[in-house]
Amino acid sequence: MQIYLPIAEVSVNAFLLLGLGGIVGILSGMFGVGGGFLITPLLFFIGIPPAVAVATGTNQIVASSFSAVLAHLKRRTVDLRMGTVLLIGGLIGAGLGVFIFNYLKSLGQVDLLVKLCYVLFLGVIGAMMFVESVNAIRNTRKGKAPKRKKHNWVHALPFKMRFRTSGLYLSVLPPLAVGLAVGILAAIMGVGGGFIMVPAMIYILGMPTKVVIGTSLFQIIFVTAFSTMLHATTNYTVDIPLALLLLIGGVIGAQFGTIIGLKLKAEQLRILLAIMVLAVCFKLALDLLLMPSELYSLGMDG
Repeated sequence: MQIYLPIAEVSVNAFLLLGLGGIVGILSGMFGVGGGFLITPLLFFIGIPPAVAVATGTNQIVASSFSAVLAHLKRRTVDLRMGTVLLIGGLIGAGLGVFIFNYLKSLGQVDLLVKLCYVLFLGVIGAMMFVESVNAIRNTRKGKAPKRKKHNWVHALPFKMRFRTSGLYLSVLPPLAVGLAVGILAAIMGVGGGFIMVPAMIYILGMPTKVVIGTSLFQIIFVTAFSTMLHATTNYTVDIPLALLLLIGGVIGAQFGTIIGLKLKAEQLRILLAIMVLAVCFKLALDLLLMPSELYSLGMDG
């Protein structure tokens, strides 16, 4: 069933859009990522203009993340206190990120810079998560008990707060810094930032994986909602029919993703997320290296 998208000015199969939204929703519920780094390239592939894909994609992330958070709240796997601290840093970072993005845009080649940021961060984070997860699975099969978390420089910082859901007592400075960094990168790269925040919460803050997923989604909701409002009010690139179909698919998929995620072990979740991150990294790197189908593009000034 073909449906015409007025802002994107293309006709697309409605069931295809529902399926894309559902896939991203499942991944959101399973891994605690908004799915912006996946839904936006997928929309490119089916012919949606980049500006509309970015703006409408963030709208879908809000819905799938909100749906998944509701499921996690029922299971008490969301650390609201930690999420609030991360959110404060994220909103400040998003404001700084917009300023940095506009400055880089004035210098030119911002598109290339964004793609390089994707390849760099996805490659490094995906590789680290993959190696750590493989080692954890090996140790589990050999019957080795997991090593107890040792106190590091993070635990020596001042302004400590108790995060009961995560079972942590540490300074608010590291979560603020993580939120700030994610907010900046999210604004520059046009994503929710979950693929960066989830590993940071696990490896830097030492949060349990099950709690990390729900808490990450809680922060992503507000950051992507803020981004969507900016796009809708300044660029007018949010396509309502496209957003609605992605929303329906995302909300349904997120519920299934949460159920699947709770049935998998923490090591299995991390290695699956690492493989997905590396796959997207490889595709983006390939696009940068291969010769484009169109060497030139024409545009009008103003």
